[in-house]
Amino acid sequence: MYLTQEERREQSRIEDRTLIADAIAGKQYAFGRLMNKYHRAITHLITRMVGTQQVDVEDLTQEAFIKAFNSLASFNNEFAFSTWLYKIATNNCIDHLRRRKLKTFSIDRPVAGDEEDRQYEIPDDTHLPDGGILRDQQTNMIQHAIDSLPEKYRQVIVMRHQEEKSYEDIAKELDLPLGTVKAHIFRAREMLYRQLRGKVGNY
Repeated sequence: MYLTQEERREQSRIEDRTLIADAIAGKQYAFGRLMNKYHRAITHLITRMVGTQQVDVEDLTQEAFIKAFNSLASFNNEFAFSTWLYKIATNNCIDHLRRRKLKTFSIDRPVAGDEEDRQYEIPDDTHLPDGGILRDQQTNMIQHAIDSLPEKYRQVIVMRHQEEKSYEDIAKELDLPLGTVKAHIFRAREMLYRQLRGKVGNY
């Protein structure tokens, strides 16, 4: 039976609503089905926004799905899940690009003015009374959350984010399939997100 584009779109929405309801009910298969359905599209979107040479696209893709899955209860079924997911992924990319811009911006570059070139003067906040304490607290909180992960998840998170190894290197060192490594990292991030959400910046 031939379906029009609008009928296929509506069929897809019905499928998404069913999967979302099952995911909220705690049925794990639903998360995998949603991720498999939209993984390629989200990866393509993120690649277009940040470029393959600038960031590991898989990391941002996983983060987008984690944020979406942890907010499913707030999803409005009147809208398409794909649109909502794309918005989350887009905002995630924008946040990433802003952070990267802040890190790479040269404070020594002259700024063209009406009369003369000027240098940026950024106040030194490294000696603020509470600055170091807050950073130490955040670092300790993150490390405590990582330490509380089950061994198989803690290991891949440490290798990925503290040792800065690629997915391929982790798979090779642990003698695991690449897909398993990605799944472990996804699950570890999801657990960390739930623990740290609202407590540490960017969570």
